[in-house]
Amino acid sequence: MMIKVWFSILALSLSYCYFIASKIPKGIFRLFSLLPIIYLFTILPLYFSSPFLIGLSGLVFTWLANFKLLLFAFDHQNHPPPNSFFHFIFLTCLPIKIKQNNNPSCENPKIPSKLALNYPTKVVFLAVLVRSLDYRGNLHPRILLVIYCLILYLLLDVVFGVFNYAARALLGTELESPSDEPYFSTSLQDFWGRRWNLMVTNALRHTVYKPVRSCVGNALGSKRWDPLAAVMGLMSTFLVSGLMHELIFYYITRATPTWEVTLFFVLHGACLAVEFGLKSLSTGKFRLHWAVSGPLTVGFVVATAMWLFFSARSEARG
Repeated sequence: MMIKVWFSILALSLSYCYFIASKIPKGIFRLFSLLPIIYLFTILPLYFSSPFLIGLSGLVFTWLANFKLLLFAFDHQNHPPPNSFFHFIFLTCLPIKIKQNNNPSCENPKIPSKLALNYPTKVVFLAVLVRSLDYRGNLHPRILLVIYCLILYLLLDVVFGVFNYAARALLGTELESPSDEPYFSTSLQDFWGRRWNLMVTNALRHTVYKPVRSCVGNALGSKRWDPLAAVMGLMSTFLVSGLMHELIFYYITRATPTWEVTLFFVLHGACLAVEFGLKSLSTGKFRLHWAVSGPLTVGFVVATAMWLFFSARSEARG
């Protein structure tokens, strides 16, 4: 019953956005007109009891849909304008993006682009891993953290993939993939920018990174400060990502944040900034073979996730 009520409220909210707010001049006035809807999407997860629905609604509505509404307020949508109300609902409420051009190529074309894991295989693997949590008392804590890492990847890939398939069938258009085999990443830039959770990456790029970089660059007024503006945009992006993750975990656990999750993202932002600096200094003359850089990158992501991201959540649940 609660889900039916919320579907009705969401339909009314999006009708307001499409038919009324869109007629208000873009900018601060349209943003003010959207604040009630943004607030509604922010409190939505608090009305569910299932951890899965709480986390999913927090990611899809509180994060992605609200960020899309921010872009809509200033007419900066990163997709073609919706040609119908039905189209607008899908683009706003679902973690999808219409494909406009080919994704940037990976850093090393010799790396295999796909692993032979189709969606049915991923679903079965996910079910086995979730089932293994029934025996968590017999598992070593580090093995349990690795299982959490795998579940997070597979859950996002499967759920976002279902959204993609449904939207592609109903909209009749080609959509961006929700991820691109992140276990083949050869650098942090490759992992965060081209492979992992691309719907969130895209939203953060347009709502945080680009505006902050532009504002800092304009304030400093000289192109020689562009690298600093880029770093400020990068760190702001990872900080916002960390805070949004903290909010979603708060929705699920209702526990006071301990900020390890935010630290995880700030750490990766700082490491990515260092990686950019090293690449600019080497000017492409020195590059590790993908067989070395790949395991180093994935190992670093998994190790830091076990240290900060999942261990903090395990303690909160315990």
